Amino acid sequence: MSISETLEAHIVVQLSQDKLTALLQFNVADEKFACTPSQLEEYIRSNGIHYGIKSDVIRQICEQPGKYFYTQTVIARGIEPRNGVDGSIRFIQSMKEEQHKPAEIEGGKVDFKEVNALKNVKRGQLIAEKVPATEGRMGKSVTGEDIPCKNGKEAYFKMGKNVVLGPEQNALYAAIDGLITMTDKTKINVFPVYEVNGDIDYKIGNIDFVGTVVVRGNVLTGFRIKAAGDIRVIGGVEGAELDSDGSIEVTGGILASNKGYVRAGKNVKSSFIQDGNVTAAEDVLVTQSIMHSHVKAGMNVICSGAKGLIVGGTIQAGERVVARVIGNTMSTVTAIEVGVRPELRTELLDLRRQVKQLYDNLDKTEKALTLLDQLAAVGQLAPDKLGMRIKLGATKRQTTEEVAGYRERILDIEKSLEDTDNARVDAVNIIYGGTKIVIGRYTRFVKDAIERISFRYSEGDIITVPLK
Repeated sequence: MSISETLEAHIVVQLSQDKLTALLQFNVADEKFACTPSQLEEYIRSNGIHYGIKSDVIRQICEQPGKYFYTQTVIARGIEPRNGVDGSIRFIQSMKEEQHKPAEIEGGKVDFKEVNALKNVKRGQLIAEKVPATEGRMGKSVTGEDIPCKNGKEAYFKMGKNVVLGPEQNALYAAIDGLITMTDKTKINVFPVYEVNGDIDYKIGNIDFVGTVVVRGNVLTGFRIKAAGDIRVIGGVEGAELDSDGSIEVTGGILASNKGYVRAGKNVKSSFIQDGNVTAAEDVLVTQSIMHSHVKAGMNVICSGAKGLIVGGTIQAGERVVARVIGNTMSTVTAIEVGVRPELRTELLDLRRQVKQLYDNLDKTEKALTLLDQLAAVGQLAPDKLGMRIKLGATKRQTTEEVAGYRERILDIEKSLEDTDNARVDAVNIIYGGTKIVIGRYTRFVKDAIERISFRYSEGDIITVPLK
Protein backbone atom coordinates (compact mmCIF):
# COMPACT_ATOMS: atom_id res chain seq x y z
CA MET A 1 0.00 0.00 0.00
CA SER A 2 1.41 3.38 -1.02
CA ILE A 3 1.79 6.21 1.54
CA SER A 4 -1.11 8.15 -0.04
CA GLU A 5 -3.34 5.09 0.22
CA THR A 6 -2.23 4.60 3.86
CA LEU A 7 -3.02 8.21 4.71
CA GLU A 8 -6.38 8.05 2.97
CA ALA A 9 -7.24 4.89 4.92
CA HIS A 10 -6.24 6.35 8.29
CA ILE A 11 -6.97 10.09 8.14
CA VAL A 12 -9.95 12.32 7.32
CA VAL A 13 -9.47 16.06 6.66
CA GLN A 14 -12.59 18.15 7.44
CA LEU A 15 -13.36 21.75 6.50
CA SER A 16 -15.45 24.07 8.71
CA GLN A 17 -18.55 25.63 7.20
CA ASP A 18 -16.98 29.10 7.09
CA LYS A 19 -13.80 27.62 5.51
CA LEU A 20 -11.66 29.29 8.20
CA THR A 21 -10.58 26.03 9.89
CA ALA A 22 -9.34 22.63 8.71
CA LEU A 23 -9.47 19.66 11.09
CA LEU A 24 -7.64 16.32 11.02
CA GLN A 25 -9.16 13.20 12.52
CA PHE A 26 -7.94 9.58 12.58
CA ASN A 27 -10.57 7.04 11.64
CA VAL A 28 -8.25 4.09 12.41
CA ALA A 29 -6.23 3.89 15.65
CA ASP A 30 -3.31 1.98 14.14
CA GLU A 31 -0.17 1.96 16.36
CA LYS A 32 1.92 1.06 13.28
CA PHE A 33 0.88 4.27 11.48
CA ALA A 34 3.87 6.30 10.27
CA CYS A 35 4.55 9.08 7.78
CA THR A 36 6.82 12.09 7.38
CA PRO A 37 5.66 15.74 7.86
CA SER A 38 6.16 16.42 4.14
CA GLN A 39 4.04 13.39 3.19
CA LEU A 40 1.26 14.45 5.60
CA GLU A 41 1.34 18.08 4.39
CA GLU A 42 1.17 16.91 0.76
CA TYR A 43 -1.88 14.78 1.64
CA ILE A 44 -3.53 17.72 3.39
CA ARG A 45 -2.91 19.92 0.34
CA SER A 46 -4.41 17.20 -1.88
CA ASN A 47 -7.61 17.69 0.16
CA GLY A 48 -7.79 21.33 -0.94
CA ILE A 49 -6.11 22.95 2.09
CA HIS A 50 -3.54 25.49 0.89
CA TYR A 51 -3.44 28.37 3.40
CA GLY A 52 -2.65 28.72 7.09
CA ILE A 53 -1.30 25.16 7.44
CA LYS A 54 0.24 24.63 10.90
CA SER A 55 3.59 22.93 10.14
CA ASP A 56 4.47 22.51 13.82
CA VAL A 57 1.19 20.62 14.48
CA ILE A 58 1.79 18.41 11.44
CA ARG A 59 5.28 17.60 12.72
CA GLN A 60 3.92 16.69 16.19
CA ILE A 61 1.25 14.40 14.64
CA CYS A 62 3.97 12.55 12.68
CA GLU A 63 6.22 12.23 15.76
CA GLN A 64 3.47 11.02 18.15
CA PRO A 65 0.42 9.95 16.13
CA GLY A 66 -1.10 8.04 19.07
CA LYS A 67 -1.76 11.31 20.96
CA TYR A 68 -4.13 12.41 18.17
CA PHE A 69 -6.06 9.19 17.50
CA TYR A 70 -9.16 10.20 19.44
CA THR A 71 -9.36 13.95 18.96
CA GLN A 72 -10.02 16.41 16.19
CA THR A 73 -6.93 18.53 15.60
CA VAL A 74 -6.79 21.96 13.95
CA ILE A 75 -4.18 21.72 11.20
CA ALA A 76 -4.89 24.95 9.32
CA ARG A 77 -6.49 28.26 10.23
CA GLY A 78 -7.46 31.08 7.88
CA ILE A 79 -7.93 34.79 8.51
CA GLU A 80 -11.39 35.98 9.51
CA PRO A 81 -12.59 39.03 7.59
CA ARG A 82 -12.97 42.19 9.66
CA ASN A 83 -15.55 44.78 8.73
CA GLY A 84 -14.69 48.43 8.96
CA VAL A 85 -16.10 50.70 11.66
CA ASP A 86 -18.70 53.26 10.57
CA GLY A 87 -17.76 56.89 10.80
CA SER A 88 -19.46 59.14 13.37
CA ILE A 89 -19.96 62.76 14.37
CA ARG A 90 -18.13 63.87 17.53
CA PHE A 91 -19.51 66.97 19.25
CA ILE A 92 -17.43 69.33 21.36
CA GLN A 93 -20.25 69.36 23.92
CA SER A 94 -22.48 66.54 25.10
CA MET A 95 -25.81 66.70 23.23
CA LYS A 96 -27.62 64.49 25.73
CA GLU A 97 -30.69 65.94 27.42
CA GLU A 98 -29.55 66.95 30.90
CA GLN A 99 -31.50 67.81 34.02
CA HIS A 100 -30.14 71.06 35.42
CA LYS A 101 -30.77 71.50 39.14
CA PRO A 102 -30.95 74.90 40.82
CA ALA A 103 -27.98 75.82 43.03
CA GLU A 104 -28.31 74.78 46.65
CA ILE A 105 -27.73 77.39 49.37
CA GLU A 106 -27.66 77.29 53.20
CA GLY A 107 -30.56 75.67 55.00
CA GLY A 108 -31.35 73.24 52.14
CA LYS A 109 -32.98 76.01 50.07
CA VAL A 110 -32.36 76.51 46.38
CA ASP A 111 -31.58 79.64 44.39
CA PHE A 112 -33.81 79.70 41.30
CA LYS A 113 -31.94 82.77 40.03
CA GLU A 114 -28.94 80.61 39.17
CA VAL A 115 -28.26 80.59 35.41
CA ASN A 116 -29.10 77.31 33.69
CA ALA A 117 -26.26 75.73 31.76
CA LEU A 118 -26.76 76.22 28.01
CA LYS A 119 -24.79 74.78 25.09
CA ASN A 120 -23.52 78.19 23.96
CA VAL A 121 -20.96 78.64 21.16
CA LYS A 122 -19.23 81.69 19.68
CA ARG A 123 -19.10 82.56 16.00
CA GLY A 124 -16.34 80.54 14.30
CA GLN A 125 -16.15 78.02 17.14
CA LEU A 126 -15.82 74.32 16.32
CA ILE A 127 -19.10 72.48 16.93
CA ALA A 128 -18.47 68.95 15.68
CA GLU A 129 -15.93 66.83 13.80
CA LYS A 130 -16.22 63.82 11.56
CA VAL A 131 -14.65 60.64 12.86
CA PRO A 132 -13.65 58.86 9.63
CA ALA A 133 -14.83 55.35 8.85
CA THR A 134 -12.23 52.59 8.75
CA GLU A 135 -11.62 50.12 5.95
CA GLY A 136 -12.32 46.46 6.44
CA ARG A 137 -9.72 43.70 6.22
CA MET A 138 -10.16 40.89 3.72
CA GLY A 139 -10.22 37.40 5.10
CA LYS A 140 -8.55 34.28 3.75
CA SER A 141 -10.00 30.77 3.79
CA VAL A 142 -7.83 27.71 4.38
CA THR A 143 -8.58 26.76 0.78
CA GLY A 144 -6.73 29.91 -0.30
CA GLU A 145 -9.78 31.99 -1.34
CA ASP A 146 -10.26 35.62 -0.37
CA ILE A 147 -13.24 36.26 1.95
CA PRO A 148 -14.84 39.66 1.30
CA CYS A 149 -15.34 42.30 3.99
CA LYS A 150 -17.34 45.53 4.33
CA ASN A 151 -15.82 48.95 4.68
CA GLY A 152 -17.31 51.28 7.28
CA LYS A 153 -19.83 53.86 6.08
CA GLU A 154 -18.78 57.48 6.18
CA ALA A 155 -20.76 59.78 8.47
CA TYR A 156 -22.07 63.06 7.17
CA PHE A 157 -23.24 66.32 8.69
CA LYS A 158 -26.95 67.06 8.54
CA MET A 159 -26.68 70.83 8.47
CA GLY A 160 -29.35 73.08 9.88
CA LYS A 161 -29.30 76.83 10.44
CA ASN A 162 -26.28 79.05 11.20
CA VAL A 163 -23.56 76.40 10.73
CA VAL A 164 -20.74 76.18 8.13
CA LEU A 165 -18.36 73.46 6.94
CA GLY A 166 -14.61 73.87 7.26
CA PRO A 167 -12.38 73.83 4.15
CA GLU A 168 -11.57 70.12 4.58
CA GLN A 169 -15.30 69.27 4.84
CA ASN A 170 -14.67 67.30 8.04
CA ALA A 171 -15.52 69.92 10.69
CA LEU A 172 -18.57 72.06 11.42
CA TYR A 173 -18.39 75.59 12.81
CA ALA A 174 -20.87 78.09 14.25
CA ALA A 175 -21.80 80.93 11.91
CA ILE A 176 -23.21 83.04 14.77
CA ASP A 177 -23.10 83.29 18.55
CA GLY A 178 -25.83 81.07 19.91
CA LEU A 179 -26.95 77.72 21.23
CA ILE A 180 -26.28 74.30 19.65
CA THR A 181 -29.65 72.66 19.11
CA MET A 182 -30.59 69.39 17.45
CA THR A 183 -33.81 69.25 15.39
CA ASP A 184 -35.26 66.32 13.43
CA LYS A 185 -33.05 64.10 15.64
CA THR A 186 -29.75 64.74 13.76
CA LYS A 187 -29.93 68.17 12.13
CA ILE A 188 -27.35 70.48 13.71
CA ASN A 189 -28.24 74.14 14.25
CA VAL A 190 -26.92 77.13 16.12
CA PHE A 191 -29.91 79.12 17.32
CA PRO A 192 -29.45 82.54 18.83
CA VAL A 193 -30.73 82.86 22.39
CA TYR A 194 -33.31 85.52 23.20
CA GLU A 195 -33.17 86.48 26.87
CA VAL A 196 -35.78 88.46 28.77
CA ASN A 197 -34.53 89.81 32.11
CA GLY A 198 -37.96 90.07 33.70
CA ASP A 199 -41.59 89.09 33.16
CA ILE A 200 -43.35 88.57 29.86
CA ASP A 201 -45.88 91.37 30.20
CA TYR A 202 -47.09 94.37 28.28
CA LYS A 203 -43.57 95.83 28.14
CA ILE A 204 -42.31 92.82 26.18
CA GLY A 205 -45.41 91.50 24.40
CA ASN A 206 -45.70 88.17 22.61
CA ILE A 207 -42.52 86.45 21.35
CA ASP A 208 -42.17 84.50 18.11
CA PHE A 209 -38.51 83.55 17.81
CA VAL A 210 -36.40 81.23 15.61
CA GLY A 211 -34.13 80.20 18.48
CA THR A 212 -34.19 79.56 22.20
CA VAL A 213 -36.01 81.86 24.62
CA VAL A 214 -34.87 82.35 28.21
CA VAL A 215 -37.22 84.27 30.50
CA ARG A 216 -35.74 85.39 33.83
CA GLY A 217 -39.15 86.13 35.28
CA ASN A 218 -42.78 85.05 34.92
CA VAL A 219 -44.95 84.55 31.85
CA LEU A 220 -48.24 86.23 32.63
CA THR A 221 -51.77 85.22 31.61
CA GLY A 222 -52.70 85.99 28.02
CA PHE A 223 -49.18 86.23 26.58
CA ARG A 224 -47.57 83.88 24.06
CA ILE A 225 -44.05 82.52 23.44
CA LYS A 226 -43.33 80.54 20.29
CA ALA A 227 -39.78 79.23 19.81
CA ALA A 228 -38.04 77.02 17.25
CA GLY A 229 -35.54 76.07 19.98
CA ASP A 230 -36.12 75.59 23.72
CA ILE A 231 -38.05 77.75 26.18
CA ARG A 232 -36.58 78.22 29.68
CA VAL A 233 -38.63 80.14 32.25
CA ILE A 234 -36.84 80.86 35.55
CA GLY A 235 -40.09 82.07 37.16
CA GLY A 236 -43.61 80.70 36.76
CA VAL A 237 -46.10 80.38 33.92
CA GLU A 238 -49.69 81.53 34.33
CA GLY A 239 -52.47 81.11 31.74
CA ALA A 240 -50.09 81.75 28.86
CA GLU A 241 -49.37 79.96 25.58
CA LEU A 242 -45.91 78.37 25.31
CA ASP A 243 -45.11 76.52 22.08
CA SER A 244 -41.64 75.08 21.46
CA ASP A 245 -40.13 72.78 18.83
CA GLY A 246 -37.60 71.74 21.50
CA SER A 247 -38.05 71.36 25.28
CA ILE A 248 -39.76 73.63 27.80
CA GLU A 249 -38.46 74.06 31.36
CA VAL A 250 -40.40 76.03 33.99
CA THR A 251 -38.52 76.46 37.27
CA GLY A 252 -41.33 78.16 39.20
CA GLY A 253 -44.19 75.91 38.10
CA ILE A 254 -47.33 76.23 35.94
CA LEU A 255 -50.43 77.81 37.53
CA ALA A 256 -52.69 78.22 34.52
CA SER A 257 -56.26 78.59 35.87
CA ASN A 258 -57.43 76.45 32.91
CA LYS A 259 -56.19 79.04 30.41
CA GLY A 260 -53.57 78.83 27.66
CA TYR A 261 -51.34 75.78 27.08
CA VAL A 262 -47.76 74.50 27.21
CA ARG A 263 -46.72 72.44 24.19
CA ALA A 264 -43.22 71.03 23.46
CA GLY A 265 -41.69 69.07 20.56
CA LYS A 266 -39.51 67.23 23.11
CA ASN A 267 -39.84 67.38 26.92
CA VAL A 268 -41.65 69.55 29.46
CA LYS A 269 -40.03 69.96 32.90
CA SER A 270 -41.73 71.85 35.73
CA SER A 271 -41.82 71.93 39.51
CA PHE A 272 -45.64 71.65 39.46
CA ILE A 273 -48.66 71.88 37.12
CA GLN A 274 -52.01 73.15 38.40
CA ASP A 275 -55.15 73.65 36.27
CA GLY A 276 -52.92 73.41 33.19
CA ASN A 277 -53.00 72.02 29.67
CA VAL A 278 -49.58 70.49 28.92
CA THR A 279 -48.45 68.45 25.90
CA ALA A 280 -45.00 66.96 25.17
CA ALA A 281 -43.94 64.78 22.25
CA GLU A 282 -41.62 62.87 24.62
CA ASP A 283 -41.70 63.20 28.44
CA VAL A 284 -43.40 65.39 31.05
CA LEU A 285 -41.19 65.54 34.17
CA VAL A 286 -42.62 67.12 37.33
CA THR A 287 -40.92 67.30 40.74
CA GLN A 288 -43.87 68.21 43.01
CA SER A 289 -47.45 67.75 41.80
CA ILE A 290 -49.90 67.66 38.88
CA MET A 291 -53.32 68.85 40.02
CA HIS A 292 -56.57 69.10 38.03
CA SER A 293 -54.70 69.32 34.73
CA HIS A 294 -54.79 67.79 31.27
CA VAL A 295 -51.32 66.38 30.55
CA LYS A 296 -50.32 64.49 27.41
CA ALA A 297 -46.92 62.88 26.76
CA GLY A 298 -45.82 60.84 23.75
CA MET A 299 -43.72 58.67 26.07
CA ASN A 300 -43.78 59.15 29.87
CA VAL A 301 -45.28 61.31 32.61
CA ILE A 302 -43.02 61.18 35.68
CA CYS A 303 -44.07 62.87 38.93
CA SER A 304 -41.64 61.40 41.43
CA GLY A 305 -40.25 64.18 43.64
CA ALA A 306 -40.63 64.35 47.43
CA LYS A 307 -44.37 65.05 47.00
CA GLY A 308 -44.96 63.33 43.65
CA LEU A 309 -48.74 63.83 43.61
CA ILE A 310 -51.17 63.42 40.71
CA VAL A 311 -54.78 64.27 41.51
CA GLY A 312 -57.74 65.28 39.31
CA GLY A 313 -57.81 65.84 35.57
CA THR A 314 -56.58 63.49 32.85
CA ILE A 315 -53.04 62.21 32.33
CA GLN A 316 -52.23 60.51 29.02
CA ALA A 317 -48.90 58.89 28.12
CA GLY A 318 -47.71 56.69 25.27
CA GLU A 319 -45.82 54.42 27.67
CA ARG A 320 -45.68 55.11 31.44
CA VAL A 321 -47.15 57.25 34.20
CA VAL A 322 -45.19 57.21 37.48
CA ALA A 323 -46.12 59.10 40.67
CA ARG A 324 -45.69 58.68 44.39
CA VAL A 325 -49.37 59.37 45.09
CA ILE A 326 -52.28 59.13 42.62
CA GLY A 327 -55.70 60.52 43.66
CA ASN A 328 -56.67 61.52 47.21
CA THR A 329 -58.77 60.44 50.21
CA MET A 330 -61.78 62.35 48.83
CA SER A 331 -61.81 60.08 45.75
CA THR A 332 -61.36 63.01 43.38
CA VAL A 333 -61.92 61.69 39.85
CA THR A 334 -58.50 61.15 38.28
CA ALA A 335 -58.00 59.50 34.87
CA ILE A 336 -54.68 57.90 33.92
CA GLU A 337 -54.37 56.61 30.34
CA VAL A 338 -51.30 54.83 28.93
CA GLY A 339 -50.42 52.53 26.06
CA VAL A 340 -51.05 54.69 23.03
CA ARG A 341 -49.85 58.09 21.86
CA PRO A 342 -52.33 60.75 23.10
CA GLU A 343 -52.75 62.23 19.62
CA LEU A 344 -54.04 58.83 18.42
CA ARG A 345 -56.68 58.79 21.16
CA THR A 346 -57.75 62.29 20.11
CA GLU A 347 -57.78 61.26 16.44
CA LEU A 348 -59.88 58.17 17.29
CA LEU A 349 -62.52 60.28 19.05
CA ASP A 350 -62.62 62.72 16.11
CA LEU A 351 -62.92 59.88 13.60
CA ARG A 352 -65.78 58.29 15.50
CA ARG A 353 -67.61 61.63 15.61
CA GLN A 354 -67.08 62.10 11.87
CA VAL A 355 -68.26 58.56 11.07
CA LYS A 356 -71.44 59.12 13.14
CA GLN A 357 -72.10 62.35 11.23
CA LEU A 358 -71.50 60.60 7.90
CA TYR A 359 -73.89 57.79 8.86
CA ASP A 360 -76.55 60.39 9.74
CA ASN A 361 -76.03 62.07 6.36
CA LEU A 362 -76.07 58.70 4.60
CA ASP A 363 -79.35 57.77 6.29
CA LYS A 364 -80.98 61.01 5.06
CA THR A 365 -79.59 60.46 1.52
CA GLU A 366 -80.87 56.86 1.39
CA LYS A 367 -84.37 57.91 2.55
CA ALA A 368 -84.50 60.59 -0.16
CA LEU A 369 -83.25 58.12 -2.78
CA THR A 370 -85.86 55.53 -1.73
CA LEU A 371 -88.63 58.08 -2.21
CA LEU A 372 -87.30 59.10 -5.66
CA ASP A 373 -86.90 55.44 -6.67
CA GLN A 374 -90.54 54.80 -5.75
CA LEU A 375 -91.65 57.77 -7.89
CA ALA A 376 -89.51 56.50 -10.78
CA ALA A 377 -91.05 53.01 -10.48
CA VAL A 378 -94.55 54.39 -11.11
CA GLY A 379 -93.37 56.82 -13.80
CA GLN A 380 -93.99 59.95 -11.74
CA LEU A 381 -90.38 61.21 -11.55
CA ALA A 382 -90.31 64.82 -12.80
CA PRO A 383 -87.30 65.93 -14.93
CA ASP A 384 -85.98 68.23 -12.15
CA LYS A 385 -86.15 65.30 -9.69
CA LEU A 386 -84.10 63.15 -12.08
CA GLY A 387 -81.08 65.43 -11.65
CA MET A 388 -81.55 65.32 -7.89
CA ARG A 389 -81.67 61.51 -7.98
CA ILE A 390 -78.36 61.36 -9.91
CA LYS A 391 -76.74 63.84 -7.51
CA LEU A 392 -77.96 61.94 -4.44
CA GLY A 393 -76.61 58.69 -5.92
CA ALA A 394 -73.16 60.29 -6.33
CA THR A 395 -73.34 61.68 -2.79
CA LYS A 396 -74.20 58.21 -1.42
CA ARG A 397 -71.22 56.62 -3.21
CA GLN A 398 -68.84 59.35 -2.00
CA THR A 399 -70.11 59.16 1.60
CA THR A 400 -69.83 55.36 1.57
CA GLU A 401 -66.20 55.63 0.39
CA GLU A 402 -65.41 58.20 3.10
CA VAL A 403 -66.94 55.98 5.78
CA ALA A 404 -64.87 53.01 4.55
CA GLY A 405 -61.67 55.11 4.70
CA TYR A 406 -62.42 56.39 8.19
CA ARG A 407 -63.35 52.93 9.45
CA GLU A 408 -60.06 51.53 8.09
CA ARG A 409 -58.14 54.23 9.98
CA ILE A 410 -60.18 53.54 13.13
CA LEU A 411 -59.30 49.84 12.84
CA ASP A 412 -55.59 50.70 12.50
CA ILE A 413 -55.70 52.84 15.64
CA GLU A 414 -57.67 50.20 17.58
CA LYS A 415 -55.03 47.62 16.62
CA SER A 416 -52.34 49.95 17.95
CA LEU A 417 -54.27 50.07 21.24
CA GLU A 418 -53.53 46.35 21.60
CA ASP A 419 -49.75 46.98 21.56
CA THR A 420 -49.44 47.73 25.27
CA ASP A 421 -46.48 45.58 26.35
CA ASN A 422 -44.47 48.53 27.75
CA ALA A 423 -47.46 50.45 29.12
CA ARG A 424 -47.76 50.75 32.88
CA VAL A 425 -48.99 52.98 35.69
CA ASP A 426 -46.84 52.97 38.84
CA ALA A 427 -48.04 54.31 42.20
CA VAL A 428 -44.80 54.34 44.20
CA ASN A 429 -46.54 55.03 47.53
CA ILE A 430 -50.36 54.80 47.13
CA ILE A 431 -53.25 55.11 44.67
CA TYR A 432 -56.69 56.10 45.96
CA GLY A 433 -60.21 55.15 44.94
CA GLY A 434 -61.81 57.34 42.30
CA THR A 435 -58.96 56.78 39.87
CA LYS A 436 -59.63 55.38 36.40
CA ILE A 437 -56.81 53.42 34.76
CA VAL A 438 -56.89 52.96 30.97
CA ILE A 439 -54.26 50.79 29.26
CA GLY A 440 -54.73 50.58 25.51
CA ARG A 441 -58.43 49.79 25.02
CA TYR A 442 -58.95 48.35 28.51
CA THR A 443 -60.28 50.21 31.56
CA ARG A 444 -60.13 49.54 35.29
CA PHE A 445 -61.64 51.62 38.10
CA VAL A 446 -59.82 51.75 41.44
CA LYS A 447 -62.37 51.48 44.25
CA ASP A 448 -60.15 51.21 47.33
CA ALA A 449 -56.71 52.60 48.11
CA ILE A 450 -53.78 50.34 47.18
CA GLU A 451 -50.18 50.85 48.31
CA ARG A 452 -47.05 50.44 46.14
CA ILE A 453 -48.69 48.98 43.04
CA SER A 454 -48.11 48.83 39.29
CA PHE A 455 -50.94 48.48 36.75
CA ARG A 456 -50.12 46.60 33.54
CA TYR A 457 -51.86 44.84 30.66
CA SER A 458 -51.90 41.05 30.44
CA GLU A 459 -54.03 38.73 28.31
CA GLY A 460 -57.04 40.97 27.77
CA ASP A 461 -57.14 42.55 31.23
CA ILE A 462 -55.42 45.12 33.45
CA ILE A 463 -53.52 43.41 36.25
CA THR A 464 -51.73 44.72 39.35
CA VAL A 465 -48.15 43.90 40.28
CA PRO A 466 -46.67 44.89 43.67
CA LEU A 467 -43.79 47.37 43.46
CA LYS A 468 -40.63 46.33 45.24
